[in-house]
Amino acid sequence: MDNFIQIDIYTSSAALDGITARLSDLGIDGFAVRDSADFKDFLADKNANWDYVDDSLMGLENAEPCITVYVHDNAQGREQFTAIKLMAEELKSENSDGFYGNVRIEFANVKEEDWANNWKKYYKPFRVGKTLVVKPSWEDYTANDGDRILEIDPASTFGTGQHHTTKMVMEVLEDAVKGGERVLDLGCGSGILSIASLLFGAKEVCMCDIFENAVKTASENIEKNHFDKSRYKAFCGNIIENEALRGEIGGGYDVVCANIVADVIIGMSGLFGEFMKNDARLIVSGIIDERYDEVENALCENGFEVIVKKNEDGWNCAELKRR
Repeated sequence: MDNFIQIDIYTSSAALDGITARLSDLGIDGFAVRDSADFKDFLADKNANWDYVDDSLMGLENAEPCITVYVHDNAQGREQFTAIKLMAEELKSENSDGFYGNVRIEFANVKEEDWANNWKKYYKPFRVGKTLVVKPSWEDYTANDGDRILEIDPASTFGTGQHHTTKMVMEVLEDAVKGGERVLDLGCGSGILSIASLLFGAKEVCMCDIFENAVKTASENIEKNHFDKSRYKAFCGNIIENEALRGEIGGGYDVVCANIVADVIIGMSGLFGEFMKNDARLIVSGIIDERYDEVENALCENGFEVIVKKNEDGWNCAELKRR
């Protein structure tokens, strides 16, 4: 029997629809919403056909609006939780006007710190593509001839490599990186895609994420894989809003990766070209089936065409070139 972890996301009534839409973009469709505003509307409905409301229901009248999500108690569930937590951090950074209310996450029947360690028992070395073996830093592995060992400690960032989105990008990278390339990793998370690129033969990588902890973790993971500081650069910031940051990152990249979510990729669609050589490749992932056409249309409108498309379990990855 599968075990699930209950995660409660507290916010405001006005923000519920926007947050549930963001959860859907993370591939999370199973959630329950508790909204005191809806219950007050129900109580005020003069045409309602009821004689009695239980005291336990009356408690909803002043309850804090909440979205309840259930994730599997395994490594995949850990990836989903990490994505939810990063989403909450982003909401807090956008909450200067209090629109999102008291944004916080709570666990039911389990401590976050306990689960943060328990999931590791499910995370074992595994193969991706033809030669790559992803190995958590706390596991031992004896390499076979030709194996490229990628050691990763995702900490509190997204990117163990087990999620379909990340695996598909690494599979595409294995063919796209032949040796000597410069690779740009936008939304780098744990740094797993940058490390894979270096293992495949990239000359250097540049990583960028909006979360400082991700940039720190990604840099540490690169060095755990025995690549020194001359092989990578790391930036923290939002390239959509920060023109100066885009200037620091620069251009002339052979491969650009963006394993994020649909809305962010669409927002970046007019910017990717300035980072790329004319014959460069763009790899995008993190896109659920329901949003794929929208993302592809935005990229095509900005001069790209799809040359490879992969789909696994409702998630999509595409490799594109400039027309």
